[in-house]
Amino acid sequence: MTWGLATSHVPSIGAAMDRGKTEDPYWKPLFDGYAPAREWMARHTPDVAVVVYNDHANAVDLSVTPTFAIGAAASYEVADEGWGSRPVPTVVGAPELSDHLIESLVDSSFDITVFQDLAVDHGLTVPLSVYCPDPGESWPCAVVPVLVNVIQYPQPTAARCLALGKALGEAIRSFPEDLKVAVFGTGGMSHQLAGARAGLINQDFDRMYLDAIEHDPEKLAALTREDYIREAGSEGIELIMWLIMRGALGPRIRRVHDAYHVPASNTAAGMVLFENLGTVPSERSATA
Repeated sequence: MTWGLATSHVPSIGAAMDRGKTEDPYWKPLFDGYAPAREWMARHTPDVAVVVYNDHANAVDLSVTPTFAIGAAASYEVADEGWGSRPVPTVVGAPELSDHLIESLVDSSFDITVFQDLAVDHGLTVPLSVYCPDPGESWPCAVVPVLVNVIQYPQPTAARCLALGKALGEAIRSFPEDLKVAVFGTGGMSHQLAGARAGLINQDFDRMYLDAIEHDPEKLAALTREDYIREAGSEGIELIMWLIMRGALGPRIRRVHDAYHVPASNTAAGMVLFENLGTVPSERSATA
């Protein structure tokens, strides 16, 4: 793995790019914050991005809600979310890597639902646009979609997501083909879209999260569903998906860049980019 990106996937961020509004006073501070990370990622293009996200009831009917799922298709159409599909390229899959990850994770006792046909919504396409704002005719890398239920109770625990990330990292490293792989954890930060606390943003919690995702992910994994919803709002529980990315990277990382902006629409938008420095050397290799 080469790097990991945690980023909000607010649909209006994609709309601002699609409609040429990134220089508007409302949006410019957000996109200026992305610029250093984008420049770095453009110099470190992966072969495949494993994008951890949640569907927003566009491709997955709430009558069937898998806890964890992986797309295994050769390509993924961009979903029409009610106002037409985003004007971005079709997402190209990496089915051989998908199959390997599915088998490895099932063997690691994670029950994975497999999608052979899947339309991807803003949960996946907006993070791709945060990474690559001008893809042209095609995205610069293939994609493995990893879906997580953060919509319908009971969502997976934060601890289970961190454990999945660690197993995902092992699975990626065991793939026999030499691929450069990036892992995205998406969603959040604090926000609530309905109810008495609609509009909630908790900047103190968000800033704690941006620090702990690097230095103490176990602290974040110890938080309960109720902790996430109380502190970050009903939709802020999406932050558990950042832990899958963080677990996949392992302990040796370097923070390349981070950004935090309030608000993007009615959401606290955060982004942090980590370079993966590799696995911890064994005692033998360290003394060789």
